[in-house]
Order: sequence, then structure tokens, then C-alpha cells
Amino acid sequence: MVSKTARILIVEDDEDDFILTSDHLHQLDKYSFSIDWVTNRNDALAELEQNQHDICLMDYRLGQHTGIDVLNEAKKRGSNVPIIMLTGQSDDELDQAALDAGAVDYLVKGDISNARFARAIRYAIARQELQHARQENIDAATKNQSKDRFLAHLSHELRTPLTSVLGYTELLLNSDKAKDAKKELSTILNNGKHLLSLLNDILDLSKISAGKLQLAPTPIVLSSFIADVLTLMQIPATEKGLALKFESSDKVPQVIDADITRLRQVLINLIFNAIKFTSEGEVVISIEYDALRSQDKIQFDVVDTGVGIPENKIHTIFQPFQQIEDMVSRKEQGAGLGLAICNELIRLMDGKISVSSKVGRGSCFSVVLPLSQKRQQDLHDLDFDISQVQEKVTFPALKGNVLVVDDIEDIRNLVGHFLKSFGLNVSYASNGKDGLDKACEANGNYDVIIMDIHMPVMDGREAIVKMREAQVDIPVFALTAANMKGVKEELQQLGFSDVIGKPAEQKELYSRLHPSLPLAETSLSESASTAVNEPNKKVLIVEDDADAAELVKMLLESINIESDIVHTLAECKQALFSEQQYFHVLIDKNLPDGDGFDLANSIKEISPNCQLTLLSGEEVEETELKKHNISNSLMKPINLEQLSNLF
Repeated sequence: MVSKTARILIVEDDEDDFILTSDHLHQLDKYSFSIDWVTNRNDALAELEQNQHDICLMDYRLGQHTGIDVLNEAKKRGSNVPIIMLTGQSDDELDQAALDAGAVDYLVKGDISNARFARAIRYAIARQELQHARQENIDAATKNQSKDRFLAHLSHELRTPLTSVLGYTELLLNSDKAKDAKKELSTILNNGKHLLSLLNDILDLSKISAGKLQLAPTPIVLSSFIADVLTLMQIPATEKGLALKFESSDKVPQVIDADITRLRQVLINLIFNAIKFTSEGEVVISIEYDALRSQDKIQFDVVDTGVGIPENKIHTIFQPFQQIEDMVSRKEQGAGLGLAICNELIRLMDGKISVSSKVGRGSCFSVVLPLSQKRQQDLHDLDFDISQVQEKVTFPALKGNVLVVDDIEDIRNLVGHFLKSFGLNVSYASNGKDGLDKACEANGNYDVIIMDIHMPVMDGREAIVKMREAQVDIPVFALTAANMKGVKEELQQLGFSDVIGKPAEQKELYSRLHPSLPLAETSLSESASTAVNEPNKKVLIVEDDADAAELVKMLLESINIESDIVHTLAECKQALFSEQQYFHVLIDKNLPDGDGFDLANSIKEISPNCQLTLLSGEEVEETELKKHNISNSLMKPINLEQLSNLF
């Protein structure tokens, strides 16, 4: 057995006692000692304050000084070496005084030859090892905290200029100020979004590696979940002329349990990669569940007819900074983090991700997730066919204001994109409660509401009942993937005007809305304006970056909201005291003269009814927002979509 090593300091002014003590140390089994010897107070303190020894054996009598005097002074100088006091004879008061001063033990020199000496040494060594381990943990935690602070700062510093880059580019693209630079502006916008996606990937991977990423498993209705994912991926597939198909086993679970946001992130990443690396053919998404062979698992497959992956490279693709396209030709951008993140997310879900591939023929990525026993009993048919190679259709412009209520931002964006292409003004809500509040507060400004059924906080069924009770009598369409018999009748009985199936298609959406909305008298470009907002209310923007602040002001103006800008905490307070007309304050989290949370507390004292939204370059916990009476937070870069949803 390998012996433990320890460095020991003996403070003893009697050479015979030193020799006797060191001899007994060398006789201890399972230990190997390196021994240093000093004979006086000053030399002892010089050694102890360096904290290089595992144990100190100190004589109580050191000339005109006592060991307790040395011990007290050593503690003042920052020594953390465990000290065992050695005395010439047993003295209860002296022993207690030594312990009170901080000695870990005391021994009578006559006991050096017996078992108590060995126990005292073992105890002191174990104590020091524990102290070292504790200090290493503290150092590691401090290092992680420093890393977290750095990443938070980096995120904020990068997202603030990205707000200006993406926002101004989007404003120019949607205006007539740069008609001859549309192609160049689109390139800037696409590359800016690519940079933002890289930043998000790096932060995700950092959270995973630090064990900071927390999953939130919830019941997922498989039909609506898959429909949402496929609806989102229709556009990139169509743009490349690819068929996007869905297949499933005859019977699959109706509900699974997983983190819906992260599972959706994984599937979208796999499907997007499949589309990106496929020039012609198709991308097929399938769900496999065989109750006889894999009763406790469900499998998602993404199969493409793309470039494929060489066999000798497959084992590397789930490692960070590895790219599929590096193995064939270098024409796609990216840091190679997407698959590494997918792999870690699925691992955190207790699942497994794998790939099979043939160069030139395509690849199949498979995600296998565990399935709880209660979900194995509720099996249903899933049948989607979303082949989406369609010709572009021009629709006569409609006139009106539409509220889209859906908890998934990308679905809101997609439906909103279709609606704006019809010339309609679009507002957004992220759950049934938010939609209900906006519908009731709008005082008839909305002409149509399109609302998802499955949402957190308040689902679509409860929201429509409360809307009708509140005398909201405009057409409300249910957006749902449920196509089973009787669903449409059930929803209409609750108060919905009609049902729009997922995946939402532009043609069906137009045909359902057309009877409820008049044709526009102006051109499409003139009528496709902005969200409905209440007039004569001002927003105060508190942002130290002048470009970012000016952009937010312009975005608000585009949705008919007037705003003022201040750059510091002090300027904000002065503005609130001088003008009491701000109904909403947008607060940057990091200001030059204070923290956004501190400012929020001050604003509530000055103007209790003012709504507050935090602008941040990092994710902010909901509990932290509530603690400071902040209603919402927006992640930078700020864009028109976020502000439209907010107001």
C-alpha cells in the first residue's frame, strides 16, 4: 500500500525531545514524513505563516515564550496549519487553554510512545486534508463565479451592439430609404443573425459544461408539438425546393414528458442541418414507437438525402467545434456547436442521440428518449403529410388588425409573417391570459384573434370562455393540430368561430380570414403597417448605449408609441420627477451609475403604477424580476417583434 506523505514542523528547543519525537513519527505505519525543526518563537512564526506544513508539533515552553503565545500570533498572521501542543506533564487548565487558543489537540510528551500519539497525528492529517479539499471547492466555486460573471458581461457587451446592427438593418429593409441596397442589407441581417446564433450556442455550451443548465420537464402533446416544429421548418425547406415529410408508427403515445423548449431546440437543429446539407430530394421526420420491442422508449428520426458523413468522421460530429461540412467541402458557416449541444441536452434528458450515414446518399439522426409507464398506455395515430413544394401565391390585401396568441415565439412569427403578407396589422400575446388582457383592453381595436389551444398560464379553451364572458364578440379562430372527430364542434361550442389546423398554411389562413375582413383600399406595402397601440402614452428608455437607445426609440415610433431617452439612473429619476406621463419604462440592466434592479425599486417609489421591462444581455430569473416588481424582460438584441409583443 502506498504510504501517505506529510510535511511536519516540530517547534522544540530541546534537541533530545526533538529526536525522540521525530523517531516515533518515522515509526508510524502507512505514513511518510518530511520533518522541519525550529527552536524559537520567531523561526516558528516565519515557518507557520507560509502555510507549507500539514501539522505542527509545538512545545508549550519556548524559552521566555509559551506555545499559546506563538499559536495566537500565528493565527493573526493567517496561518492555518493544525497545531498539536506538547506539554511536559498533564495539566487540565493548560490543556483547555491550548484548545481555546485553537490547537487541534494536546499531548503529554510521555504519551508519544503510545497509541494516542498515532491517533492525534492521523486526526490532524485528516483535518488538514479536509481543509485542503474545502479550500479547493471554494477556489473552484470562485473560479466558476468569475467565469459566470465574465460570460454575463460578454453576453451583454455583444448583444448591445447587435441590437443596433440587426435593428437598423431591419428598419432599412422595411422602408424605402435604401431601395438600391436591399441585397446588401439582407446580407448584413443574415450574418448578424448568424453571429447571434453563435453567441447563443457558446452560452448554452458553457452552461452545460458548468452544470448550470436546468431542464424543466412538462407533459408534451405530441401532435401539436410536432406540428409546431414542422410548421416552422416549412419555409427553409421550401426555399431550397425540398420536400419536408412526416411519418410515424401506427400507434404512438399521445403525450410524452420532456423539456419542451430544449427538445424543440434539438429537433429544429437536426432538421435545419438536414435541410442545410441537402441540395435535392427530401427531409423526412419520423416517430417510431414499437410497444412490443421498446415499450419504455420513443424514437425521433431525421432522415435526409444530403451529402452524408464519412464513416471515419461520424464519431467526432457530436464533439464541440466539429462541422459536418468540413468533412466534404467548406461552404457552410458555423462554429460546429449545434450537434454538441444537442448531444448534451439529450444526455441530460436521459436519452441518446446517434447517427448513421452514407457519403452522397444522406444521413439519419436518431433521438431516443425514455417513456414513463403511464404514457405507454395512451396511444393514438399521428398522420401528417406536409410536402411543401408550393408556388408562391399573391393574395389581395386585406384590411384589419389581428391578435396572434401562441406561447411559441417562432410560431407567432410565422403566422404573423403570413398575416402581414396579407396587409394586416399584427399584435402578439404569449399565452391565454396575456391574450385575454389585450383583447379586453383593446376596446374593439382588434378585428380577428387567432389563438393556440395548448399554452401555459391559461390555455386557449379557458381564454375563449373568458373572452366571451367579457363581451369580446369578434371572430376568434382556434389554432390547433388536433384533427380528431368532434374537436372542431367542441371548440365552436366553447366560443371559437372556426378552427385553423396546424401546420398553418398561408392559403388556408387567408381563406378563413377573408370572410371576416374587408379588402384594403390601399396597396399592400401601405397597409402592412404595425401593431395596434393606445395613443398619447409615452415610454421612457433608459439605455447607456446611445445607438441602441435611438434604435429602440425608432422601433417604438414604427408602432406608434412615443418615447424619450435617458442614459443613466440619475437622468431617469429626474425625468420621472419632471414628467409624470410615462406609462412604461424600459431599463437596461447595466447602467454606468447603478444596476437596473436598483433603478426599478426607485421607479416604483416615484411612480407606483408604471410598468417596467428589463433589457438584458443575459437570461434573468422570473423570481428576480418579481422581487423588484418588474413585469417583463427582453433579451438583447431588441427587435420590432419583441416590442410589438410587449405593447
